[in-house]
Amino acid sequence: MLFSFSIGVRPTGVRQTSLRILGSVILTAGAALAQNAQDIVQKSVERDWTDYSSRKDYTYQERLEIREYGSDGNLNKKRSETNEVLVLEGRPYDRLVARDGRPLNEKDARKEQEKLDRESEKRRSESPAERAKIEKDRAAQRKFIREVPQAFQFRLDGVDKISGQPVWVIDATPKPGFKPVESQAKLFAKVHAKVWIDQATYHWVKVDAQALDTLSFGLGLLRVAPGGTLHFEQTRVNDEIWLPSLTQVRADARLALLKKLRAEIDFTYHDYKKFQTDSRLIVNPAE
Repeated sequence: MLFSFSIGVRPTGVRQTSLRILGSVILTAGAALAQNAQDIVQKSVERDWTDYSSRKDYTYQERLEIREYGSDGNLNKKRSETNEVLVLEGRPYDRLVARDGRPLNEKDARKEQEKLDRESEKRRSESPAERAKIEKDRAAQRKFIREVPQAFQFRLDGVDKISGQPVWVIDATPKPGFKPVESQAKLFAKVHAKVWIDQATYHWVKVDAQALDTLSFGLGLLRVAPGGTLHFEQTRVNDEIWLPSLTQVRADARLALLKKLRAEIDFTYHDYKKFQTDSRLIVNPAE
């Protein structure tokens, strides 16, 4: 029997056969949904859901705000920085333009411009071999992402719309017995997530994740306690590409194994502009 009832009457005959068929259909549909979810995630990884190559064609503003709270829940410290993310010799470059909501003073702005000039000259003088190595190293750093399909059990929770585009909503639970190849992939066993994937491009356009166990970063110098959350969103720009709009981290953490803090970290992204070869850099823009 695929299932039974506990109401005192056991179904028989034609009705029993019909229920068996219905049960088989339900189980088959459930298996199909699970398989579809796995296929969707696999394709999203194969197609590079971050779309890094297209993202390099845009400049934008990135604002980071960090809020630290005491054990009593009161806000102890708040600080922010705004960077202008430029396209410099085909790669992104972050230039600091504001602190705590105020544009840099003339002295600091001049230092940032000097850093930009030095980096620009350095990149212009890179040999093809050096540039190839940089790209190879970047790919190696992201290699662990390819283990996502093997690290989780996926379930298709339904469909939704983001920026007017239809998306799949997929639940991801750590798969028991997963053995990572890349060291960074060890984190997957400690995270539960829900992912929204664009049906047309297979890009991840929204992610909600929660730490199930302590997460360790930077050789253990930063540890995030269980219950910490990550929220990530993208938005459709120029009807051609998904680009980040918001990243939020909420966590109790321990820094350098000593300082314990409760922090909220927000990254917001705005003012996306398609990069042109004749684009000019704006000195010291307001936040």
